[in-house]
Amino acid sequence: MSENNLPGVNVVKGIFWAAIASTLWGISGTVLQFIAQGQAIPAGWLLSTRTIGAGAILLIFSLFKYGMKSFNVFKSWRTIGWLLAYAVFGLMLNLLTFYYSVQTGNAASATILQYLSPLFIVVGSLVFKGIRPLRSDLIAFVISMLGVFLAITKGDIHQLSIPLDSLLWGIGSGITAAFYVVLPRPVIEEHHSPILVLGWGTFIAGVLFNLNHPFWLDTPPITGTLVASVMTVIVVGTILPFGLLLYSLNFAPSDVVSIVDAVQPVMTFILSVIFLSLDVSIVEIIGSALVIFAIYILQRGRRALDHELIE
Repeated sequence: MSENNLPGVNVVKGIFWAAIASTLWGISGTVLQFIAQGQAIPAGWLLSTRTIGAGAILLIFSLFKYGMKSFNVFKSWRTIGWLLAYAVFGLMLNLLTFYYSVQTGNAASATILQYLSPLFIVVGSLVFKGIRPLRSDLIAFVISMLGVFLAITKGDIHQLSIPLDSLLWGIGSGITAAFYVVLPRPVIEEHHSPILVLGWGTFIAGVLFNLNHPFWLDTPPITGTLVASVMTVIVVGTILPFGLLLYSLNFAPSDVVSIVDAVQPVMTFILSVIFLSLDVSIVEIIGSALVIFAIYILQRGRRALDHELIE
């Protein structure tokens, strides 16, 4: 067996590409704050442009790769229903809530709140499916709540380090991020490519956003900075990281890859401090680190359960 075929080498390769994907998402979050706060761009125009642009690019790629099979997702009403639910509740609402959380607060805090999505999945499983949480789930929940408290109050219960509306939008972003993970699964389980599902979901979301605010109306002044920023959000924030994440799954299991996603909030924090002059205290850093650690505990507990079921 060659060195490149060793399991350990493959897992490291998968972790590397997953970390690159997560880093790109972190960069995109910082650029999004620059657009939302520094460029005074209407949310409707940006969301319409971002989704229709990313969706069109992904679908063109899918057509080259899969040909007419790209339309097989529309052969079943059940699949169409799940795809529409994914487009509306998983993509549109997540992009909308995350954008407003960034616009009214900052990318670092918004990313941390969105990073709570695995906990919302556990809560949803308990409420809607009656699946009792593991002990590791409860530990992760307590640690994450402590982390969020420190991150958004700096340890003082009488103040918020971000505006209340940013906090509420951020919580909404975490809930809709859970939808983003759960809703496309029934479609993917019918042997449709994840990148094809993402492409159709994003394109449908783009069409719906454009029904509300067509990207050719009320266009902000087109500058080199605006074009570069929007293309960064489309390519660096959507297409490249998702493609790299899919590629990483060829080498490492999904639970390992999901833990590596912790790079995203760390990168967003670092870039926000360097380029956006974000003023963070040691308490906020500790709080954010606790949230990341809590999700690590959650994923590790779930991984251990999967191994027990397999054995």
